[in-house]
Amino acid sequence: MSPTKRILFLVGDFVEDYEAMVPWQMLLMLGHECIAVCPDRHAGEYVTTAVHDFEGHQTYSEKPGHRFRLNGNFADVIPSTFDALVIPGGRAPEYLRLNERVLAIVSEFMNADKPVAAICHGAQILAAAGVLKGRSCSCYPACRFEVEMAGGHYVSPSADFDSVHVDGNLITAPAWPAHPAWMRAFSQRLDAHE
Repeated sequence: MSPTKRILFLVGDFVEDYEAMVPWQMLLMLGHECIAVCPDRHAGEYVTTAVHDFEGHQTYSEKPGHRFRLNGNFADVIPSTFDALVIPGGRAPEYLRLNERVLAIVSEFMNADKPVAAICHGAQILAAAGVLKGRSCSCYPACRFEVEMAGGHYVSPSADFDSVHVDGNLITAPAWPAHPAWMRAFSQRLDAHE
């Protein structure tokens, strides 16, 4: 394993619970420093999460999740001081993409060729940041058209939603069943990135 990396998490209210908490815990377990921020919130405050599940309906269901504690101040984020970025899904990306500073942060990570891991609806932020042109990306199927309209190539998930797609520094997955493959690929990219 490479030396400790400093990883930024962009989260907001109704971020998907598993897509924030599980990668957070996995990366901490590997010894990395993880900093979670949200626009208009400060270290010590919380965002509320939502649990999305696949229960046989035409779309996923949504249930209340946990409170996810922030440990960084959004206003203090300097992308050059981080090694990588994680963008969880859920409903948070829908409104986080309206924040110009969020988009600028994502663009800076992508332009610096730093590892960026996005899952599920996290692709909405990538599309809004204008970083998908000519890139391939997996995401929740409902975000396919946003990826394509942003000039990206949509990569269909496996039948069990447990696949990952890697395009250079961009590591994407369709939903939380992909955590093992998604975090494995992200960790490999972290190890390779100096």
